[in-house]
Amino acid sequence: MDPLYPFVLLGLFSPGPNVILLTASGARFGFRATLPHVAGVVVGVGLVAGLTGLGIGAILAAQPALQVTLKVAAAGWIGWMAVALWRSSARTADDQRARPFTMIEAILFQGINPKLWAVALAAASGYAAGLGPWGEAQRLAIAFSGLNLFVCLFWSFAGALLALLLTTPTAWRIFARIMAIGLGSAAVMVFL
Repeated sequence: MDPLYPFVLLGLFSPGPNVILLTASGARFGFRATLPHVAGVVVGVGLVAGLTGLGIGAILAAQPALQVTLKVAAAGWIGWMAVALWRSSARTADDQRARPFTMIEAILFQGINPKLWAVALAAASGYAAGLGPWGEAQRLAIAFSGLNLFVCLFWSFAGALLALLLTTPTAWRIFARIMAIGLGSAAVMVFL
């Protein structure tokens, strides 16, 4: 078996912004309503991994000002989502504004997801197969998207199952705040 696959699976399955957001979305909106978010993560992860295989990661690594800009944008967006999650309440029938990420929002988020970039850069540099840039890009995109589909479905479904336990406002508040703290930690870790 190609050692890329277990590395990618463990890298994507472990807690990070996508895992936290998909679990919270599954719990708040249900599994089916979270599927566009899942699709966006799967597509976005494949795009980032493919771009890394093409050498975009090396270009970013060589541009310190661009790195700082991306870190600030990532920390800001993740921090904003953490605050929103902290303030959230269990979804009610009259809560018309609350909704899960759209597919496009989830794709765009992958562009500044620091954990994804770290895993993709490590995979591209540590598990290269000696293919040309297009071959490596395709190999990484397929591995990341294929494995991440199952990761995303797992965490979204786990969140939907957790909803069975989150039947009181207090239970939801505790869950949401734990998820928000995890997400806030990811925003801080961008700079470490």
